[in-house]
Amino acid sequence: MIVVRIIMNVLPEKQKEVMQTLLSMVESPGKENGCLNYGIFCDIEDKNVFNLISEWKTRQDLDDHIKSYRFSVLLGTKSLLCEPLKFQIFTVSDSEGIEAVNSVREKRN
Repeated sequence: MIVVRIIMNVLPEKQKEVMQTLLSMVESPGKENGCLNYGIFCDIEDKNVFNLISEWKTRQDLDDHIKSYRFSVLLGTKSLLCEPLKFQIFTVSDSEGIEAVNSVREKRN
């Protein structure tokens, strides 16, 4: 699985415009091949910082998304930002759920 985090630091006066652009993008990525999850999160301490988190089945699925028109729209927001977009791409080979948390907490006792 591939996890992508995109950090956007938006100009305060452009916050609403960027939010509308991001919301218009939410539905379609989920319909793209290989998209497992896609979310937009606002920073608790700074409402002008957004984190886009997406999960992809394969790197090829992500690459296809990066080549898409929708991704071009995201890149087009650069004039509305305080600083360039920050990208982090993680390749995840394994994941664990609540069982791992419970197991660690049980060992604590």
